[in-house]
Order: sequence, then C-alpha cells, then structure tokens
Amino acid sequence: MQTVVLAAGRGTRMRPLTDRRPKPMLPVADRPLVAHTVGAAVEAGADRIVLVVGYESDPLREYFGREYRGVPVEYAVQEERAGTADAVRAGAHLLEDEPFAVLNGDALFDQAGLDELYADGPAVASVRVDDPTQYGVLDVDRGSVSGIVEKPADPPSDLINAGAYCFPAEARRWLDVPESERGERELTDVLERTIDRADVRPVPLSRWLDVGRPWELLEANEWKVAEVAERTPTRAGEVSEDATLRGPVAVEDGAEVREGVTLEGPVLVRSGATVGPNAYVRGASLIGPDANVGHAVEIKNSVLMREAAVNHLSYVGDSILGRDSNFGAGTVVANLRHDDEPVKLTVKGERVSTGRRKLGVVVADGVKTGIDTNLNAGVSLSTGATTAPGESVTRDR
Repeated sequence: MQTVVLAAGRGTRMRPLTDRRPKPMLPVADRPLVAHTVGAAVEAGADRIVLVVGYESDPLREYFGREYRGVPVEYAVQEERAGTADAVRAGAHLLEDEPFAVLNGDALFDQAGLDELYADGPAVASVRVDDPTQYGVLDVDRGSVSGIVEKPADPPSDLINAGAYCFPAEARRWLDVPESERGERELTDVLERTIDRADVRPVPLSRWLDVGRPWELLEANEWKVAEVAERTPTRAGEVSEDATLRGPVAVEDGAEVREGVTLEGPVLVRSGATVGPNAYVRGASLIGPDANVGHAVEIKNSVLMREAAVNHLSYVGDSILGRDSNFGAGTVVANLRHDDEPVKLTVKGERVSTGRRKLGVVVADGVKTGIDTNLNAGVSLSTGATTAPGESVTRDR
C-alpha cells in the first residue's frame, strides 16, 4: 500500500534538540526516529513511501535516498506548516488512485497493530488511555468509528486517535478542509469525511508513543534500545575480557569497551564509540556513534548523541546529551527532586510536568561544562552553552 509519512514539522516542543536538525532525525536506538516509522510501514506492506518534508529536509533526503529497504521513496515539500491535512495534500499529486496509508513520522507503533491497519481499510489506529481528555477521542458504535472529538471535557470513550490511518482512494479529493480554530487544516477532518462515507474500523495498538517532547525521546529509546540490543550481536565490537556485560547489551562493530567496564542492559554502544576504562553504563542507555564515556563515569538511562563526550569522573542520569557536547571532569547531573514530585522541563517557554519522577538534563549540540559543574534536575542547556568550573546550574541556559 502506498504510504504517506509526515515529517515536515519544526519540532518546537523538542527544542533545544531540534535547533540543528528536524525532530524526525533525532536518534532512537540504531536509527533516526522516522526510520522506525518507515521501517514498520515497509514491514506492514508499504510498497511506496511518500515522505512529506519541510524544516531542515536535507538530512532526511540523505538518509532515505530514493529507496529504503527495497521500497521506492519519493519526497513532497510542505512549504508552510499549515496542519496535517495540508501536509498530506502536499504529497497527494504523488499518489495513485488507490487506497493509501498516512503515518505520523514522529510516532512509534507496535508492529502487529500496524500490520492489521494495512490489512483491511479504511481504518484508524487507536489506543486506550486512562485520561483521553488531551487527545482526539474516537466514538465507536457497533465496531465502527462514528465520530472523533478533539480534547473533550466529557470523552465518549477512552479510545484515542494514534495518528495512523488507512484511507480509501477517494480521500485524496477530501483533503481541502477548512482551517480549524487553531489555524490549521486537520487530518481528523478528513477522517470525519471518511467516516461519513465509509465504514472505518478502529484498529487497537498494544503499544504506541507520540514523541513530541524531550522526555518522550528518552521513553522512545527505553523502548527501542531494548529491542535492538536483544536482536543485535552482543560483542561485534572490541570488548575487553575484563568488562562485564549483563542483560541485553549490544556493542556494534567499530565500538570499543575497555577494561573494568560494566554494562547492564538494555544498552546499545554504536560504532566508533568508546566506553571506559572503569565506566558503568546501565538502564536503557544509548551511547551514540563516536561518543566517549571515560574513566569512572556512570551513565544511567540516558542518550548520548554522536561525538558526545563524558570523559572523567561524572554521573549522568535520565538525560539527553546532544552532538559534540562535552562534560568537564566531575560534572554531575541531578535527576530527582527532594520533594519526590515529577520533574518539570521547559517546553515552548513554559515549565511543565514531565510526569517522570526521575529526569536529568537536556543538553543541545556543542554544550561544554566546566570541571565540577552541578546540573539540577530539569535544566536545559541551549546550543553552544557553557558553564564555569564549579558552577551549580539551577535554571535553563
């Protein structure tokens, strides 16, 4: 089935991690976020991918090229980010007069659910949640979707729209919908038009994640690092006989794990990375390509992007470190509030609860800390930010 993957957004809620790259290209385990979505579509039966791009599109074009896993890839440009229906409309001219699927490129879907979505459309992927009031909620009548309500105070069900659809061919002509109250052309309006004209099935997903904010990128890696580590050769890279590996751990070809290191999975060490000597990496941790974890460093449940370096006597917990960031010796990250309340993080200028009891810091590309820096839980450091030796950082920089 021809499949449209939406990957044009700026990812403003993910800043500062998206200052230099589009959100779909942020790392999740062994590949960019959007590559998990496209790969799942291919496994489900996609025979052609239309990738809708916009902000910083060159990395997506370079990564996918003209073909991905044997499936042709074409590109459409959404010139102005005017909503999800507008994004699909930008790629509609590339679609054949056949049914088509649409997937949000910043979401992760369980494979079995996506397989079912592709098997028999029209359909919309759905997930049951405890509090549906912040989502688009599906109204279901006798096994078919009868309507969808955005963020209702009194939800008709606990079944929410998961951002994956199978539309009939005719839906290409239903994409010109009016702007919503927030000034966007919404794909849910196209879904409502489909509901009026066809029997739309709600396809349940057993697992789903909308990756929109930094802590959700951590959650995405908690999910996918475990999967990748379990199916990847444990010692493809150079691993010292004095290193200890427990649980699902994968050391890629070209990576090095030195003496005295303990890796407690799920852990993925990418090609070119170096860990140790005498380092401790645990939890769902990604040590990215050419990253360095040095002597007496502890990394817990964190993401280190390409060429990030934590070289000496440091602790990093529940954190994200951007490309080419460097922690000076003795830098320590706090990841727990004294009052045991969920850690807050700044999203689009507002401090919001992450819902996570443990969360460290979000560090953008090129950040450098001075020796003996202390970073408080929930702090963000913007692209190229620095700290002074011995400094305690309690506010975003």
